[in-house]
Amino acid sequence: MSMTRRALLKASLTASAATLLTGRAGFAIAQDRKFTYKCAMNTPMTHTIYIRLAEAVERIKTQTDGKVIINLFPSSQLGSDTDVLGQVRAGALETVIMPGVVLANLVPLASLNSVGFAFKDYPAVWKAMDGGLGNHIRSQISKTNLVVQEKIWDNGFRHLTGWQPVNSPADLVGKKVRVPVSPVLLSMFKALGAAPAPINFNELYSALQTHVIDAQENPLTIISTGKLYEVQKFCAMTSHVWDGYWFMSNKKSWEALPAPWRTIVESNLAESAVAQRADSEKLNETLKQELGAKGLTFSTPDTAPFRDALRKSGYYSEWQKKFGDEAWGHLEAAVGKLA
Repeated sequence: MSMTRRALLKASLTASAATLLTGRAGFAIAQDRKFTYKCAMNTPMTHTIYIRLAEAVERIKTQTDGKVIINLFPSSQLGSDTDVLGQVRAGALETVIMPGVVLANLVPLASLNSVGFAFKDYPAVWKAMDGGLGNHIRSQISKTNLVVQEKIWDNGFRHLTGWQPVNSPADLVGKKVRVPVSPVLLSMFKALGAAPAPINFNELYSALQTHVIDAQENPLTIISTGKLYEVQKFCAMTSHVWDGYWFMSNKKSWEALPAPWRTIVESNLAESAVAQRADSEKLNETLKQELGAKGLTFSTPDTAPFRDALRKSGYYSEWQKKFGDEAWGHLEAAVGKLA
């Protein structure tokens, strides 16, 4: 029995040492590998998201001694948002950064932060998205074979432009307003009495120019780059919806990276996301001045009547049921009572 115990102990120690050595050897082999990933995005190279992301991937390359390379493909070079989302889930593409309103087609709760007139300003957004609300949304995204980064990037508040000023909900009644294909946005404008029209963005300029539609809503960056100020006279700074971009990776591709390198990627992406947020806020102030100089007349309506109109129409109650009480609780904990 004594010999048996010694033999068992020796075998156990030998196996443990072998496992440790194999683990170290495995990491050494992984360190010798070079990981080259692609990242799809719909923003152009001039956008703050691309600029700050490009800085992050350069730091990642340097800090991993050139072993982790992330190549950026801006302006939807690898396909539409829905196409690249499918590619990342399937593993044909390693990473993607895209807005929550688009991701909501796969993860409905990704549009939870896009409930109408939920956030009053940027401090409220970051407190929520870096806190309980953001954590809850990330937990839902993680159930879809995607690894989502901690920090969300800024896509900005959306505002209304039109041929006529919008100062109250009554000014929207009967107006044809172009919106993206987003259920929560379509529902909001219907609740306000407007006639939302989900027209493709590449058709928006001509639709506004020919008065096929009366108004549209977008962040100031899009109003500027799309030159919508040429075919609109007024801009109401309603800040009716805020949305951001999530950086996501295919789970298998992400887990293939050695843990120390994953840490490097995470920290650099978080650093650049925070920097991009500040860039975006400053840019919005600059753009407002530039667009005003180009003839766009700005106003800042009181948002309380819009919230009241949505509450009376049942909009908030409807979306509380759709998102569920748990998710809605996270939203109201961040922004206050809505329904």
